[in-house]
Amino acid sequence: MKHKNDSRHRNISMMMDLYEMTMANGYYLTGNKDKRVAFDVFYRNNPEGGGFSIFAGLEQVLDYLEHMHFDPEDIEYLRSLNLFDEGFLKYLADFRFRGDVYAFREGSVMYPGEPILTIVGNLIETQMVETEILAQINHQSLIATKARRIVRAAGSRPVSDFGARRAHNNDAAIYGARAAYIGGVVGTATVAAGQYFDIPVGGTMAHSWVMYYDDELAAFREFARLYPDNCILLIDTYDVLKSGLPNAIKIFEEMRASGVKSKNYGIRIDSGDLAYLTKKTRARLDEAGFEDAKIVISNSLDEYTITSILSQGGQVNSFGVGERMITSKTDPVFGAVYKMCAVENDGVMMPRIKVSEVIEKVTNPGLKEVYRIYDENGRATAELIAKKGEEINLSSPDEFIDTDRPWKVRHFQKCTAKKLQTMAMRGGKRIDDKPSVQDIAAFVKEQLSNEIWDEEQRFENPHKHFMDMTPEYYKMKMGMLSKEV
Repeated sequence: MKHKNDSRHRNISMMMDLYEMTMANGYYLTGNKDKRVAFDVFYRNNPEGGGFSIFAGLEQVLDYLEHMHFDPEDIEYLRSLNLFDEGFLKYLADFRFRGDVYAFREGSVMYPGEPILTIVGNLIETQMVETEILAQINHQSLIATKARRIVRAAGSRPVSDFGARRAHNNDAAIYGARAAYIGGVVGTATVAAGQYFDIPVGGTMAHSWVMYYDDELAAFREFARLYPDNCILLIDTYDVLKSGLPNAIKIFEEMRASGVKSKNYGIRIDSGDLAYLTKKTRARLDEAGFEDAKIVISNSLDEYTITSILSQGGQVNSFGVGERMITSKTDPVFGAVYKMCAVENDGVMMPRIKVSEVIEKVTNPGLKEVYRIYDENGRATAELIAKKGEEINLSSPDEFIDTDRPWKVRHFQKCTAKKLQTMAMRGGKRIDDKPSVQDIAAFVKEQLSNEIWDEEQRFENPHKHFMDMTPEYYKMKMGMLSKEV
């Protein structure tokens, strides 16, 4: 039986856990709806034990906040739950997000424990946005980080996103393609992502194209006739070395004989022993005089299989990576959280802290600044957390607290600092123009090439980035902990 609302256009503003709405209703009824508070978004661990992560999803968060509203049918649904006061439902009918947002630049290299996003506003609006903010940042940051690992494993060889059909749904495919591009892939096979975000799209053929024709050679010949400048032939439908490759070479010979000079031609292999097959294929293509023919491989690839194939001497020009990137199969949970850090009292934002027996779950209280510290060569050496408005002066070797070894005195000498959080939204309105996904991807590449140590980028036992605090901030946090435990 079809529900009466099955065909209605979805309102993403309703993307929330029920407790967010029940708490908001409670704040309304207790007269606290206008109380200003602050929440931080941060995460606790890098996926797969990596040295860093990539921040992605900010643009979708800002779009969501700027357009947040409740339609009449949303209000009616909430009324049907018999949980909410009529005054509160009327309040929601006129609701708009009017808070402030401070954020890292999208594409920033980031580290556990630092606030990548801070939301400041009234209790109701800051409470209701939790789930959608986390959903966007957790998903896209996870895929961008996974993509970066895969791209690093591929070296100078381009990687394309082939993952849509293995993604968890349409949105996961489209926004996953966006995140993968931010992480460093050169393009996607997902047409919608190309349309929405101006990501280059590309593709070859499926096995069904070959199977439709009476024989493989006829299938290749027709494809080459239609797409001479993008003639990548899939050669593993029947037998790579006995059938697919000889037929592909025959087509390339026909193209050459007829004077066709393809801008992009070669073969794709989607199954079998890819290291062995690519070595054999490369040798036979070169022997036939097609040294510039490309070899593309796909089929359940990730940074580990790519590293293995290349270490065995696999001859590959580019990779098509699908399910293991679009789902981050080897570590599918990012784990960013949304925690209150301050509550306004008599016009002053007073810090709040969450205490836990698990050290990594103890939060960093209060409004704060995050700085990245660079050495004299421009390499990022540490993150520094300070109280909001605290003056940072690196002209002299100031003392800072290493949070992993608080007994150890640290000084920054000949260093510079860059503030990482800037205001992205004021009063519910975006401040700056939307950056292109190309600009975001270029920013990622620039950081990893020029700022982030290679030792942090290795897969095995990466160097742990220092997370420091100013003595003033550390003293405030320890003081709060001593009162709570």
